[in-house]
Amino acid sequence: MYSASFDYHAPATLTEALALLDRFQDEAKVISGSQSLVPLMKLRLAQPKHLVDLRKVPGLAGIREAGGVLEIGGMTTYRAVEMSTAAKAKLPVLAETAGQIGDPQVRNLGTIGGSLAHADPSADWPAVLVALGASVKIAGKKGERTVPVEEFIVGPLSTVLEAGEIVVQVRVPLPGARSGSAYEKYPHPASRFAIVGVAAALLLDAQGKVQGVRAAVTGLGSKVSRARALEQALTGKAPDAAAISAAAARAAEGIELYDDLNGSAKYRAHLAAVVAERALTRAASRASA
Repeated sequence: MYSASFDYHAPATLTEALALLDRFQDEAKVISGSQSLVPLMKLRLAQPKHLVDLRKVPGLAGIREAGGVLEIGGMTTYRAVEMSTAAKAKLPVLAETAGQIGDPQVRNLGTIGGSLAHADPSADWPAVLVALGASVKIAGKKGERTVPVEEFIVGPLSTVLEAGEIVVQVRVPLPGARSGSAYEKYPHPASRFAIVGVAAALLLDAQGKVQGVRAAVTGLGSKVSRARALEQALTGKAPDAAAISAAAARAAEGIELYDDLNGSAKYRAHLAAVVAERALTRAASRASA
C-alpha cells in the first residue's frame, strides 16, 4: 500500500527544522531513520501532511564522552552505536544492544532518538537506557530541556514530546568502578523485537555486595517498566547464583501483564524471569571483573 500524499521538507539546520514543526504543528511528523514512521504511513495508520526529514541537519549524530557522560546524538544510527569505540570501551552493553536489533538494513538506518520518540512497547533501547539512568535532551521553540528516559516514555507510542519538539541527544552517565550492565531478550523470530527483554545495571560495594541495581523490562506491558521488586530483592545481597535467581523470579512483579499472540501472561512472566537471570548474571560478572 502507498502512503497518503504529503509535502516533504529537508531542513539544513536545526533552527529551520524547529521552525517548520512550529509552523505545521500536528500536521507535521519528523522522520529520522524511517524504520518506524514509513511502515505506519504505508499502512495509512499515520497520515502526516508534512514530513520533516532531519537527515541533512548537522550536529545531530555522533558519539562522544564529555564530563562523565556519553553523549549520543539523536540521529546516531544503531550501526554507529554498535561500532563505536567509545561505547565498546565505556558501556559495552550499548554496542551489544545495537547489534541485536533487527537486521543490517535496520541497524544502518534506524536511529536511537527515533526509537525513543516512537516508544514501541517492545523496543530494546528504552529498557537499556532506563537501566543505565539515561536522559534525553529535547529541543523546541521554547529552548532545550532534559528528561530522564524513565519519564520520557509515558505509554505505547506516547512520550512527553510536545508539538514542535525534537530529541537531539541521549545522555548516558558513565559508571564508576565495580559497575556492570547487560541486556538480554527473547526475540521474536521474524522482527527481532523483544517478546520480553530485561536490562540490568549493578554497582557493587567494597565487600562485593550489591550497593545499587537498576533493572528495566520491555515487551511485558504498555511501556518500559522498572523491575522494582527485583531491585529490592537483590540490593544488599552478594550477587551469587541463588540471590540472582531469587531476584530474577520477581522481574514481572508489579507490571500489568496481558495475553497476546506471542503467549500468555504467565508464559511472558516466566520469560522475564529467565532473561532477567541472564542479564543479572552477566552484569554481576562485569561488575566483579
